[in-house]
Amino acid sequence: MSGANSPTIRANIFFAEKDRALREDVHRLGTLVGELVREQGGEALFDLVETARKLAIAQREGDRAANSELTALIGALAPSTARDFIRAFSTYFQMVNMAEKVHRIRRRRAYLRDATVPQPFGLIDICQKLKAQGVDAEELERALSTIRIQPVFTAHPTEVTRRTLLRKEHSIARYLVDMMDPYLTPNELEAMLGKVRQEMTTGWQTAERAEEGVRLRDEAEHVMFFMTDVLYRMVPPFYENLESALAGAFAERGTRIRVPIVAQFGTWVGGDLDGNPHITAKSIRQTLARQRTLVIELYYRECMDLAGRMSQSVDRVRVSDELERRTKLYAGHFPETAASLPIRHRQMAYRAYFRLVGARLRATYNDAAFPYESPDEFVADIELVADSLRAHKGRNAGLWSVRRLLRRARTFGFHMATVDIRQAAHVHRRVIGAALQEPRWLAVDDDDRARRLEEALERRESPLGDLSSEGRRTLAVFQTIAHCRRKYGRDSIGPYIVSMAHGIDDVLSVLLLAKWGHLGPKGQAVPLDIAPLFETGEDVERAPKIMDKLLGDKVYREHLRSRADHQIVMLGYSDSHRDGGIAAARWSLQKAEQALVATTRQHGIALTVFHGRGSTVSRSGGALHEAVLAAPQGAIDGRLRMTEQGEGINTKYGLRGIAIRTLEQTLSAVLLVKLRPPAENPAEQRWQAIMEEIATASRSAYQALLSDPGDFMEYFRAATPFDVIERIASKSERAEHVGEEDTETRAAPWTFAWTQSRCLLPSWYGLASGLKRAMDQHGEGVLVEMFEQWHFFRVLLTDIATALAKADLDIASQYSKLAGERHEKFFPAIRTEYRNCVDMILKLTRQKELLEASRTLRRAIRLRNPYVDPISFLQVGLLERWRAGGRQDDATFQALAASINGIAHAMQSTG
Repeated sequence: MSGANSPTIRANIFFAEKDRALREDVHRLGTLVGELVREQGGEALFDLVETARKLAIAQREGDRAANSELTALIGALAPSTARDFIRAFSTYFQMVNMAEKVHRIRRRRAYLRDATVPQPFGLIDICQKLKAQGVDAEELERALSTIRIQPVFTAHPTEVTRRTLLRKEHSIARYLVDMMDPYLTPNELEAMLGKVRQEMTTGWQTAERAEEGVRLRDEAEHVMFFMTDVLYRMVPPFYENLESALAGAFAERGTRIRVPIVAQFGTWVGGDLDGNPHITAKSIRQTLARQRTLVIELYYRECMDLAGRMSQSVDRVRVSDELERRTKLYAGHFPETAASLPIRHRQMAYRAYFRLVGARLRATYNDAAFPYESPDEFVADIELVADSLRAHKGRNAGLWSVRRLLRRARTFGFHMATVDIRQAAHVHRRVIGAALQEPRWLAVDDDDRARRLEEALERRESPLGDLSSEGRRTLAVFQTIAHCRRKYGRDSIGPYIVSMAHGIDDVLSVLLLAKWGHLGPKGQAVPLDIAPLFETGEDVERAPKIMDKLLGDKVYREHLRSRADHQIVMLGYSDSHRDGGIAAARWSLQKAEQALVATTRQHGIALTVFHGRGSTVSRSGGALHEAVLAAPQGAIDGRLRMTEQGEGINTKYGLRGIAIRTLEQTLSAVLLVKLRPPAENPAEQRWQAIMEEIATASRSAYQALLSDPGDFMEYFRAATPFDVIERIASKSERAEHVGEEDTETRAAPWTFAWTQSRCLLPSWYGLASGLKRAMDQHGEGVLVEMFEQWHFFRVLLTDIATALAKADLDIASQYSKLAGERHEKFFPAIRTEYRNCVDMILKLTRQKELLEASRTLRRAIRLRNPYVDPISFLQVGLLERWRAGGRQDDATFQALAASINGIAHAMQSTG
């Protein structure tokens, strides 16, 4: 495949001089993909792919004959040929994605080499900006001590990339980074390309999906790939970059700023009882046991590496008395390890000590005698080495490496990633209703349930009679939380999230269940953060009032005192967007956060808003640092918690350099809004009133499209490959959980299906109607003013512009026609709203084309379009065939599944 070098492509895609290396990488990898297709699929497949590619380019340039020719060519493909055809294009997308990631690393290095121009929202940039705004070293140090950033990785029901293939992509990226070395000889370069070819070829020969479907262990291993292979390695250089930036901005005083741990990681995999029916108390323990195994193994290897390198002899340099004392203590506990040290090594104090620390780690790993009882004990052992090195001329004799291990140990503990627990409110209601023998429990209103729960908590009531099996399983979870915190550390279990929370009773229910589950000593406070999750549009709007009532509840307030007067509130972005459209949902969430800040301040409570973000614009999956800047003042007061899922995890944390950049941008934004939040614009009250009108009109337009839900859902199922996504998901363990709500209304598959059809409807529909209403009422000028001066509005329009640029309504119309008569009923309105939305965005942003100011993103979209189009046309044809055959043909289904993967790689989104 040589598309990036095609004259027609070159005419449409601009590569600035700074991006010349990216163009070379894309061309080089495209050539390798072409060679791979020819070798593995034969000349016929290669010719087919090239013909389709050229026709796709021609039809993009307006050649109608090419469009018909491409449709005819693809329509004749047998399912087996179609799968290899799709795999060819999919492989190309993966390579382009990888080239772009590597180029981001290249550009970051270029900024770091040029000290005169810091990278925007890099650590150097933000330290310089804060100093220029009057922030001194002491103020910045105090702010850093309050920062807590926690990305939380969640499983995705339609995740498309297997861990095996992720490792191959990771290897290819590493080779591309190595190839940046300008001193490579031609032979070395060719050897490197040979390694890339090997990874690409074995990847081609590896199935993209496990035939048995996704299991809990697969989800856990997928997340652990990023934890062990990327984030574990990334943590120390991230802090070293921060220390360097502080020193650069604040000179000698900056070198004395104490840099605490500001970022840790969480996961829902293994703890999301609401998302997977196979998650139980046992699987929570198994998840944390596996995570402990992995992180202790990493610590052990690092200790052995330090033992090998720290060869200082006691007759050359002293070590601390405490280190010598502890070495003797450990030698007594691990005599075999002590005896195994060669005589010449026994005078090498640090080497001997690290070997014995390794022995204690092995004992912890194996649950043998004298293990580490907590990660704090392990940290203390490593701090002992750091103190000794500082005191005995060791600053350049190992301290740097020891500090790296300390940063990792303080970040990951013995749990690697904090496991959140999530359960649905209705499960708690059922269990408590049965346990208290209240037959009308589910029918009474929230306030009545809350009063009865307060009574039960104050009287310390126990369950009446035997618990149901569901009740026993529920209490076992709380017993497991206590067990895991004892064994893996206090940070091993995160907040207990109550999904679909509707009232304060849903939070009080957790308190009562935790007491029944003996979480914490009898008669004392429950050591658990309880986070209500408000998901639907209605619940998000009610969230501030619910929290006001909860924080005024004497029983719950007593609990909060034991939690340092800190409350986590989770806002679900998916359901609220799906209920009322993107503009209304974003505004509703903004208002809710604003009101939550006011409410918690009134009650003297510190607030952490937990953002339930997805990987698409419709689920608030835009640039996180921009979202932080757009948040209401006080909503992110140093504390930021957010979900990361699907392709978003790979995009943001797939490579070490990318992960560092992601955290740098996030920390920079959090520091800025904490230390120097923008002053409120005098016009903001007026803008908010106008935004309310935009949201109302936008919601009306969105809901008008869905006014006949049954009919529209039939259209949705026919006009997208939802039935294929549904079939793929049915092989997952999660499938058994579906039933309490229609599958198509679940947010992730809903968004994923619209993305596959290239319509991306949830990411923009309704906005044009809202903007038109506001423009008619207030004029164009004020909306332009809002875009230029109000960060919230600018981020909203920018995110929607990105979705509009990625969408293709001509392609989407081909899918829509599969819906028969419903196509004429729904699609004209969809196309009209799309065109109006594009026109409005261009008018208000003063641009001639979408993403005019975002050359990188515009180039990325254009680079992929001629390659994703053939897969889209093929997917439409395969859908028609598969449905006409009663969805029975497995070969056609397998080809469709491959097309889902291919388009997901191209769009870089699984919903």
